Amino acid sequence: MTPRSSALTRRRLLGTSAAGSLFGAGLLAGAGDARAIPAAEDAAIRPFQVNVPEADLADLRRRIAATRWPARESVGDQSQGVQLAKIQPLVRYWGTDYDWRQAEAKFNALPQFITEIDGLDIQFAHVRSPEPNALPLLMTHGWPGSIFELIKVIGPLTNPVAYGGRAEDAFHLVLPTWPGYGFSGKPQEPDWNPDRVGRAWNELMQRLGYRRYVSQGGDWGAIVSQAMARRPPPGLLGIHINMPAVVPPDIAKILSNGDAAPSGLTGAEQAAFASLDAFYRKGSGYASIMNTRPQTLGYALSDSPAGLAAWIYDKLAAWSYSGGEPERAFTRDEMLDDITLYWLTNTGASSSVSYWEVWGMSPFNAVDISIPVAVTVFPGEIYRAPRSWAQRNYHRIIYWNEVAKGGHFAAWEQPELFAAEVRAAFRSLRS
Repeated sequence: MTPRSSALTRRRLLGTSAAGSLFGAGLLAGAGDARAIPAAEDAAIRPFQVNVPEADLADLRRRIAATRWPARESVGDQSQGVQLAKIQPLVRYWGTDYDWRQAEAKFNALPQFITEIDGLDIQFAHVRSPEPNALPLLMTHGWPGSIFELIKVIGPLTNPVAYGGRAEDAFHLVLPTWPGYGFSGKPQEPDWNPDRVGRAWNELMQRLGYRRYVSQGGDWGAIVSQAMARRPPPGLLGIHINMPAVVPPDIAKILSNGDAAPSGLTGAEQAAFASLDAFYRKGSGYASIMNTRPQTLGYALSDSPAGLAAWIYDKLAAWSYSGGEPERAFTRDEMLDDITLYWLTNTGASSSVSYWEVWGMSPFNAVDISIPVAVTVFPGEIYRAPRSWAQRNYHRIIYWNEVAKGGHFAAWEQPELFAAEVRAAFRSLRS
């Protein structure tokens, strides 16, 4: 690739202004948009349980046993990707001792449902609090996550008294699965972008009878929360995010060109710039592939368990607050619960399409939001958002806290801390 084409790819990946963020006018529609959810579709909410055929699990074990491994990397670190000595034991354990039925039992212990929205089945968990005045909370997973990254916080958020909290901090939880992920339907047409997903999420909350609610998320959960907040539907009181989009247009342009950091940045801003620059230079190759060739990538992810495991493990290592050792943040079974869900639902390709839908957009570029925004900055996030940047585009910051541990998968890595942050973040919005 020539330097010019490399720079062009970089600019397309990052975007160079607020209009080049995931929330530009081309993706976002207002509450009265003509593409609103069809009123005539079946609004029935159907109970849902998982019972994977044993034959599918036997096939998985057979494929793992037949894995053809590549040669060991030629370096002593992770600069070439997932190291053979890391992924091989995990995959071998997957094929011999891992028990999907335990994960399935955790899944089925939750009240699970499916409903059709905008022509697509949406699977979700709906966990009501025992507290009558609980605040409805919409919470969305990310990639390469799933409902499994949120399970640990369900109890603390819905029943805080049982976890040392206060009854008045309780939430009713709605946890939808992004289209093309898990047990939600796989879109058969394009344009399931964050704005369309946001409209579907709002429709889901209305069907469940929630006229006033809040939204939370990191990764795709942050992206859809901010898309909804930019032109909020009636009843969305505010959002809490742990991957905020606050990079100012001038900084985004410098990053997209690969130029040096400008003078005059504060220490926090310099650190954020350095993290983003490193991510775009050496950590965003996965996104370039998913942005442009999700179907081609999908053949490998659908056919090779080891390939799928390595693709996901790479991000668990890079984005958790673990120094590149995800085993410090998750157990083997926790990682494999998530990986196996992608495998059994054959969503390696369809989940990658969510990236293709936003090709040319950056999830970090600033978007103006006028409704209440709460932010928790975790130290292991892709970048630590400076409040000085956020104050330019979040016009009603109701909560801001920078915590000492946790990464991109905050709810999964630090559930107790995460739950405390969410409770504190929305406390001022309760009536």
